[in-house]
Amino acid sequence: MQKGIFITGTDTGVGKTIVAGLLGRSLKEKGINVITQKWVQTGCIDVSEDISMHAKLMDTDMAILKEYYSDMVPYIFKFPSSPHLAASLEQKSIDSAKIKNSFQRLSEDFDYVIVEGSGGMLVPLNEEETIIDIAAELGLEILVVVGNRLGVINQTLLTIEALKRRNMKIAGLIFNHPSKGGDEVILKDNIEIIKRITGEKVLGEVPYGKDYNSLRKAFNVLSIKS
Repeated sequence: MQKGIFITGTDTGVGKTIVAGLLGRSLKEKGINVITQKWVQTGCIDVSEDISMHAKLMDTDMAILKEYYSDMVPYIFKFPSSPHLAASLEQKSIDSAKIKNSFQRLSEDFDYVIVEGSGGMLVPLNEEETIIDIAAELGLEILVVVGNRLGVINQTLLTIEALKRRNMKIAGLIFNHPSKGGDEVILKDNIEIIKRITGEKVLGEVPYGKDYNSLRKAFNVLSIKS
């Protein structure tokens, strides 16, 4: 098993970046030499917004990570879309070997690697491979960020089913509120029914906003050690 974790989401915009950065901060506070990674960043030119946010949340100066930057973000594309489309529009292709090699190099210099996914687990990297294929090959444990809103039950169950079909280890679920409002009856039931059906651990629920204390409790359940 690799010394790392893969953070996926039930959809795009559910809070993966915040969870990844704050998990990194939590591990850093415990004395673990940790680094984050984003295999494919779209919608950028030469700077990964998500990696920069990770560093900010971890209170880490990006300048000290300069030598690792090409491995932290193996692929960056301008068009804000699924990786396969963004690459195609630039007449490029995504090589899974490059991604796996970059992860291995980071693993050699750091105790732990936190990988933030792009969208959900079945997002295509090219015409043959999806993100879940690479995570499975690397033997990464999966942390699922659930955007708690109407419609997320189906998205979450499909995500869990896809992971279980590949015998992938699931660290647990974090329910995040990516926006204000929502029917409290629905939001509460989402957590209860998903937990009951999947049997997976609900590590925590994060209210709207960057509530680090809520996430800290969730991360403590993971018991990650260097």
